[in-house]
Amino acid sequence: MKQFIQSLPKVELHLHIEGTLEPELMFELAARNNITLPFKSFEDVRDAYNFHNLQSFLDIYYQGANVLITEQDFFDLTWAYLLRCKNDNVVHTEIFFDPQTHTERGISFDTVVNGIHNALSKAVEELGITSQLIMCFLRHLDEESAFTTLNQSLEHKDKIVAVGLDSSENGNPASKFERVFKAATKEGFLAVAHAGEEGEASNIREALDLLQITRIDHGVRCSDDESLVKELAMQRTPLTVCPLSNIKLKVFDNMEEHNIVALLRKNVCVTINSDDPAYFGGYMTDNFMAVSNAHEMSKAEIAQFTFNAIEASFIPQREKNRLMMINKAYLENN
Repeated sequence: MKQFIQSLPKVELHLHIEGTLEPELMFELAARNNITLPFKSFEDVRDAYNFHNLQSFLDIYYQGANVLITEQDFFDLTWAYLLRCKNDNVVHTEIFFDPQTHTERGISFDTVVNGIHNALSKAVEELGITSQLIMCFLRHLDEESAFTTLNQSLEHKDKIVAVGLDSSENGNPASKFERVFKAATKEGFLAVAHAGEEGEASNIREALDLLQITRIDHGVRCSDDESLVKELAMQRTPLTVCPLSNIKLKVFDNMEEHNIVALLRKNVCVTINSDDPAYFGGYMTDNFMAVSNAHEMSKAEIAQFTFNAIEASFIPQREKNRLMMINKAYLENN
């Protein structure tokens, strides 16, 4: 099964590029940019990655992002992640980035998006990995800041496919960003949002109703509302689930308790993703393996996570069909 999962074609839909900042690269960029880190060694950084909830993670996540200054830094960060994708046989990835994390500290929007985009473009040519870029608004900041970010993004519409919503879920409802999302969709952006990770199942309904999103990021708390689960299954509303993240942030106590396989068997369009892999201890293969080790699954069920992710992706139907055929052939031959 390990070999089957390692070589399985994968599609990632929930990945924060800032969350791929490994300690080694953090130190390298800090040295390059003359930034003093509050850590003495790689081990110190990893010791700090013992989180007790979402906020304790966010505090160190934003601290780590301070080493990202130049376009080259953002390129190097993204390229390092894409090499991990190649190793895990990720054939398509849809990446989140948080411009406000950087513009709030004086880094230009152009610097951030161009560095990431250049790496994604190179990956198509050199690694055969396709991608889309999703711009997230930080929900702990105000509506005005989100509108400023939206306006900054407009000259980069050729690089960004969708807007998203991340950061602290509790205390920052979807309603706070209803007008921003309406403006973004008018500009032609697709829309996704984090909901139902730490927050209640009602947050999922609110995000769907108010923000007109086509994908729920996380969404695991849907199980608290059986009628919602049935609606999600019937409408094939995708959930971009992040198993190792959920354990690390104490959404579930252990992987055996995780509901992703139960949701898959209820025909919910669940997908496996790595979220912030540098902080949560695993990229795509690691997440697939963690679920497989905790739950008895057939190869067809494991491959279904990729079929679901292709279905849920923001790529043209012709490309979806091509990836579906690749995944189907792999399943039939293994």
